[in-house]
Amino acid sequence: MIDAVVFDLDGVLVDTETVWDDVREALVRERGGHWHAHAQADMMGMSSVEWSRYMHEELGLSESPQAINDEVVARMLVRYRADLPLIDGAVPAVERLADAFPLALASSSNRPLIDAVLQTSGLERHFAATVSSEEVARGKPAPDVFLEAARRLGVAPRLCAAIEDSSNGLRAAHAAGMRVIALPNAHYPPGTDALALADVVVGTLRELTADVVRAR
Repeated sequence: MIDAVVFDLDGVLVDTETVWDDVREALVRERGGHWHAHAQADMMGMSSVEWSRYMHEELGLSESPQAINDEVVARMLVRYRADLPLIDGAVPAVERLADAFPLALASSSNRPLIDAVLQTSGLERHFAATVSSEEVARGKPAPDVFLEAARRLGVAPRLCAAIEDSSNGLRAAHAAGMRVIALPNAHYPPGTDALALADVVVGTLRELTADVVRAR
């Protein structure tokens, strides 16, 4: 039995993985750091504390992790306000599932970015709880953000379904003991080992229905 649904944000409801990539790569190059081909994949799922430290320690930015975090978030907000990249079918998918389940959101994004997406898209009213990984001890692939989302909903994790797109997100949802629904990210597809953790795989948000969530 599934009593609640927990959505990821980036890559599931908004097509922002490439925006994150563009913003962080531009900052690293502007500030004389050392961007490399695996940097974005390394940072996917990290909390803001984790990726800002990574940019400082691994990519060579001299600014403090907090300063790096603040600059990246400011640039992301500018991009969101100019053109929020909602994934096709995101709004109806959330509305469909909100008719059947209480919803939460468990995201690696910073709190200001989560709030900006939900307010701009009009989806805020559908979520009973939202959690940023900066509000828990560890980012994905640790299960912390999903466990906290379930706690805020008041639903046992085993009675929740999680919708994820990335390797680290799928690992986190599985580690939380949730039913895992994979919506593979087109730009950064999950590895086969992570995808194997999914209970079901859907190709688009249009396929995401209450029956798919409940099916065993």
